This record gives sequence, C-alpha cells and structure tokens, in this order.
Amino acid sequence: MEFLSKGKDGLLLLTIYVQPKASKNKIAGIHGEAIKLCITAPPVDGKANKAVTDFFAKFFHLAKSQVTLHSGQQSRTKRLQLTGITLNEAETLLNKVLA
Repeated sequence: MEFLSKGKDGLLLLTIYVQPKASKNKIAGIHGEAIKLCITAPPVDGKANKAVTDFFAKFFHLAKSQVTLHSGQQSRTKRLQLTGITLNEAETLLNKVLA
C-alpha cells in the first residue's frame, strides 16, 4: 500500500486526497498514490482538516489526539501521522473498505 508507510521516527504516515463539500463522509477508493476521502466540511478555517482527522480517528478506533496532520494543511493531498496502531492493523482496516 503506497499510501501507507512508516516514517523515519517509526510512526505511520497515511497519504490522502480530500474532496471537501461532499454529500457524505466516506472513503471513495484510491486517487493516484493516495486514499480518496470525501468529506462534508468546507475547506474554510481548518474545518475540512479537523473533519479529516476526526474521520480517521473514528475509522482506526483511535483517540483524536493520535491522528495529526503531518503535511498538506492548505492542500487537497495530505499526510496524516497515526500513533497507537501498527502497520498491519491499519492495512487490515483499509483493505476492508478498499476491497
């Protein structure tokens, strides 16, 4: 999974492509080398970024503080840093929705 990797510090990094102002929050497949995430929040005042981190915290069964925006604050392509989950656990959860 090219969109899921381990960073230099051993933490997981997830690359996503965000489509803001969608009709509902959902993972919509793969977009290039990223997971496409449709999010209802508009890209204004950090609302979409917060919605993205909240979505993946719930998806991976993590606390909101364990999912942080690593890069891409102003971009549709973002990298999230995940703590408290292994690479295998994350791959298993993602495979269920991408299969």
